[in-house]
Amino acid sequence: MTSTNNGITDARYTSQTTYNREQLNTDIVHLGFGAFHRGHQAVYNDLTNQATGELWGICEINMFGPEDLVQDLKAQQGMFTVIEKSADATHSRLVRTVSEAIHTPLEGIDVAIAKMAEPSVKIVSLTITEKGYCSDPQSGRLDLNNELIKHDLASPYSPKSAIGLITEALRQRRDKGLAPFSVLSCDNIPENGLLTKEAVLSFAKSVDSDLARWIEDQVTFPSTMVDRIVPAMTPEQFDVIEQETGYKDPCGIVCEDFRQWVVEDNFVAGRPDWNKAGAMFVADVLPYEEMKLRMLNGSHSFLAYNGNLAGHEFIYQCMQDESLRNVTLKLMEQEQAKSLQEGLGVDLAEYAQLLIKRFSNANIKHKTSQIAMDGSQKLPQRAIDPYKTLQSRGVDRVCLPVTIAGWMHYTLNQAKNEEPIFDPLEAIYKEIAATDVAALDKAKALLAIEKIFGDLATSNPEFTAQVLAAFQSIESNGIDKVIGSIAAN
Repeated sequence: MTSTNNGITDARYTSQTTYNREQLNTDIVHLGFGAFHRGHQAVYNDLTNQATGELWGICEINMFGPEDLVQDLKAQQGMFTVIEKSADATHSRLVRTVSEAIHTPLEGIDVAIAKMAEPSVKIVSLTITEKGYCSDPQSGRLDLNNELIKHDLASPYSPKSAIGLITEALRQRRDKGLAPFSVLSCDNIPENGLLTKEAVLSFAKSVDSDLARWIEDQVTFPSTMVDRIVPAMTPEQFDVIEQETGYKDPCGIVCEDFRQWVVEDNFVAGRPDWNKAGAMFVADVLPYEEMKLRMLNGSHSFLAYNGNLAGHEFIYQCMQDESLRNVTLKLMEQEQAKSLQEGLGVDLAEYAQLLIKRFSNANIKHKTSQIAMDGSQKLPQRAIDPYKTLQSRGVDRVCLPVTIAGWMHYTLNQAKNEEPIFDPLEAIYKEIAATDVAALDKAKALLAIEKIFGDLATSNPEFTAQVLAAFQSIESNGIDKVIGSIAAN
């Protein structure tokens, strides 16, 4: 059928909430109205509104990208579609929790600042990806040489970064005598609350030391662990939405049926009872974060690079490759699980099997190339840190070096073929790829990038030797033979 802007009101859904949306106020401002937020936090909030009757509305703010998404969301009165697919079932829901939306390139950053400075706002949440925090992936500190941060330090009242925006909104709240809000990161970053706090405080100290002290004393930055596989949307996935609901929702997403959210219960101005929708509130999120980042996200990165090298477009296709599937399970059980804190209280073998099952879901078209983006930001926590932990514990490392070597080959291949790499360090990769030296020398140059590896290239000869050996093995034998050899041992 031909869709219209108001067609969402006539669409067919398996379920939808029934609370009175006219009573929604903006209690939460969310930065980054991307696919993951739509399939995760927004769903939890919508279900919580229904379960408790205490309505928390979300104002969505996008600072980058085309205006179409926000304009379409407004045309649909803030509602959008989430299609949840398991291997053998489909569930469609209409999410109704959005109260308003702002696209700052179109409407201006002042509109976003004013919204965040409204008295009703109690939480500012974020899904801005690793690079949105403008932090150095090695140290976790704010990168003062980042172009967005340099702009914001020079013009703090008209910021371009999320960090600058949050800081300016907090300044205005302080100056108006308003209570602060909590800043809630929902990105896949270890100790994301601490990272966000470090970035905001570092920025504030650079522009107003009194403001920095006020933020440190008054604002909380809860950490979270978030989990749901939400692939980037494609024309085929929009067709799925139309097939299920009768309406091709331009704001809709298709995701897996599994979802998980662990939240540090540290909110200065209150919070929704997200636990009523299945979230878990805890005192310390870090053990859950590390488990998920290393076992799920670390395995995803392994598959993104090496599965791509093996010719697989989607993660579920990697799982249909028996050797690749077996090595992924070996990576989870023999390496990533052994790098975690002891006494976690989770059956990690069972968790690994659950992840393999989720990865195998052919109804979720998660592209290896999507997961491969921003490798410089992801490798430290997904591969390098667990490697160093296993090394200190005397545990063998076979798959983790292949993760890094696969990233090297993928990156060099993308540059050689003049394909986009989608990484903040893309220019450096292309410069290395263009040099007239042997492939192994290019791999050594990648290992020397301090923003990713620190001084490991010179300080840790075992790490260097293992990664370069894995790189050379892929170069000489091909990825299929390398994976087959690991699977056989």
